[in-house]
Amino acid sequence: MARKSKVVTIDAEGRDKGKQFVLTEMSARAAEAWATRALLGLSKAGVEVPDEAMDAGAAAIISFGARALTSMAWPDAEPLLAEMLACVQIVPNPSRPEVMRALIDDDTEEVGTLLKLRGEVVELHTGFSVAAALSTLGQAAKMRPSATSTSRKRSGRRSARASQRTTSSPASTG
Repeated sequence: MARKSKVVTIDAEGRDKGKQFVLTEMSARAAEAWATRALLGLSKAGVEVPDEAMDAGAAAIISFGARALTSMAWPDAEPLLAEMLACVQIVPNPSRPEVMRALIDDDTEEVGTLLKLRGEVVELHTGFSVAAALSTLGQAAKMRPSATSTSRKRSGRRSARASQRTTSSPASTG
């Protein structure tokens, strides 16, 4: 069976508007190696993968990992970012979509284009858009009560009550 691919046309205003790119998914082995190195790099950087991402499955972990690459040291992140763009080819002349070639630096002129292409690569591999996955994780985090914030509120109430008891003199209570 052939690997999945998709055509992405840049519609954002700017120098890349109208450019077409073809994205082709990595092999399963390459994608697994990429995700493993991303998680190891995040761990090395001290980033914890949230429970919501772990509960949401591999797609969410990959989406989280792609976004959290900004937490990594450049030597760890650069090869991962480059591998994402290795999945992308440009269609230099949209009237001849069968002609594609590997990207070179001058093919993209806007940073936003690179970010969009990387997000599309994640979506191609996971079946989920990075924006949608992050939105879902954010909603799950908002709905889940935090144990630390609850215990802080309770301990604050207790200490206020204890403070009131200790500042009251026996003479004023009788």
